[in-house]
Amino acid sequence: MSAKQNIRNIAIIAHVDHGKTTLVDAIFNHTGVFRENQQVDARVLDSNPQERERGITIFSKNAATVYNGCKINIVDTPGHADFGGEVERILKMVDGVLLLVDAFEGPMPQTKFVLRKALELDLKPVVVINKIDRPQADPVKVHDQVLDLFIALGADEEQLEFPYLFTSAKMGIAKAAMEDGDHDMSLLLDMIVSEIPAPESSGEEGFRMLVTSLDYSDYLGKIAIGRVQRGRVRPGDALAVVTGEGVESKGTVAKVFTFDKMQRVEVGEAGAGDIIALSGIAGATVGRTLAASDRPEALASFEISKPTLSMLFSVNDSPFAGQEGREVTSRKIRERLMKEVMTNVALTVEETDSADTFRVSGRGELHLSVLIESMRREGFELSISRPQVITREAGDGTVLEPVEQVTIDVPEEYNGVVIEKMGRRKAEMKHMETLKGGMVRLEFEIPTRGLIGYSQEFTTDTKGEGMLSHVFHDYQPYRGKLPARESGALVSGENGQSVAYAIASLEDRGVFFIGPNVRVYEGMVVGESTREFDITLNVCKTKKLTNMRSSGADEAVRLTPAKILTLEQALEFINDDELVEVTPESIRIRKRILDSNMRAKAAKKARG
Repeated sequence: MSAKQNIRNIAIIAHVDHGKTTLVDAIFNHTGVFRENQQVDARVLDSNPQERERGITIFSKNAATVYNGCKINIVDTPGHADFGGEVERILKMVDGVLLLVDAFEGPMPQTKFVLRKALELDLKPVVVINKIDRPQADPVKVHDQVLDLFIALGADEEQLEFPYLFTSAKMGIAKAAMEDGDHDMSLLLDMIVSEIPAPESSGEEGFRMLVTSLDYSDYLGKIAIGRVQRGRVRPGDALAVVTGEGVESKGTVAKVFTFDKMQRVEVGEAGAGDIIALSGIAGATVGRTLAASDRPEALASFEISKPTLSMLFSVNDSPFAGQEGREVTSRKIRERLMKEVMTNVALTVEETDSADTFRVSGRGELHLSVLIESMRREGFELSISRPQVITREAGDGTVLEPVEQVTIDVPEEYNGVVIEKMGRRKAEMKHMETLKGGMVRLEFEIPTRGLIGYSQEFTTDTKGEGMLSHVFHDYQPYRGKLPARESGALVSGENGQSVAYAIASLEDRGVFFIGPNVRVYEGMVVGESTREFDITLNVCKTKKLTNMRSSGADEAVRLTPAKILTLEQALEFINDDELVEVTPESIRIRKRILDSNMRAKAAKKARG
């Protein structure tokens, strides 16, 4: 076996917000990817608008830099559990990982999930303990916790001897020990070149590459991304799409790209060890091998994470349908969902009995809400149902449901309410420990459906000071019925425009989601009731004018500010008899049945 000595392929893995993307920025700054006077966006790899707004990485990215004549291909992986499917595939492209851990928080659930995958694939880890400049950071203790984690995950002797560094990616500094003086990022780059093995290549001819991710371009069609395992590839080469069963389809390479800085660069050929993107092979899908058509041999594939949640996406049929969006037909919605499935392999789309409704299944609420938000920004109007978990059946007929491993960090005074709420949602506490600064860490196993609608409640209960993260654990026997939303909805009984006078007179009924001068329709949910049942009310009622006026009677009405819901909050709030109406300009909640009399009849019939 020969190795390509001048290439290193690494993935950066970490929990959400531990500084992966910032570390990549620091490496790029050091290797001169950016000109000295160039205006650079912070977090260059988070290029998708939603990634910037949410402050998380959603889609894995490829970038490359050259350091002392060695090309370093860097893959930035998502740190959120809903995008675990991305992480597993990315690790197939690399020879080593940079495990990034926050010097205050230590290893978190997602760190464990990704590290386990990396160790199973026998990848060389380099540990980077980041954010050493944080107040209350304890880098040495975190190093010990990382070692404990490696032992707990069954790392072998060699893996336990992991090289490590302490860094502040934000400040661009690195050091081998905490007592050392500050050094720059060359310390980390030297460690990558010396510790991460160069990619192995058999030296044989006959191109082979496992497709680990897909992209799509309106000009080039489907683009397959992966690492060349053997041979060379050029535009015009005939390739076969191969599985363990044999050849699925054939195609001709149109263009070949490698990565340079943050761009794809078109090249005349690429060889073993290179991470490349190529177009022209329409049949390419994730997990399939692309091979020279005269030697169609498959590489070992991997299992793609199965969806755990599903929602129904329907055509918007509210009274305001078609007034705010451009793409409103079921044909357009279907086309867009099918295009998404081409590249987003952890997602599935199924037709339903209704031509206007599609069942979309994904890895979690965030996975699906990112898709809804993207479609909304592209001009689509949709009606979305409440998320439902996807159950399985065991061999003995037992119903199994997905269970998440949850880690919660909260100030001590709130841990009682958190434990009580989690218990109500059928969670089992697995571990509890006291952290620095009056914080407590709680670990639970909870049914996935128990988390639906909880994050909003959690933020309120912990006054915004708690941190909750979760990762899919496994399927376990169904844990029984969960309590439904405890409050009813405030429902508009009229079509028209909301009036401050009407809202002010109804404020004792609950919390409003709308302010004055907002268009409403009958059956639209305008707030959350203080009672456990729905209340139909008229928010369009104006003040009766008389020709007698008392002094001070016309003072301005003072309203409590409306609670404007985000897309995630709306999806968490709704019950089974409600839908979220999503348009480019608005997020509304509505009843499935808009007419109040019809709704009452349907409810009576359901009670039997």
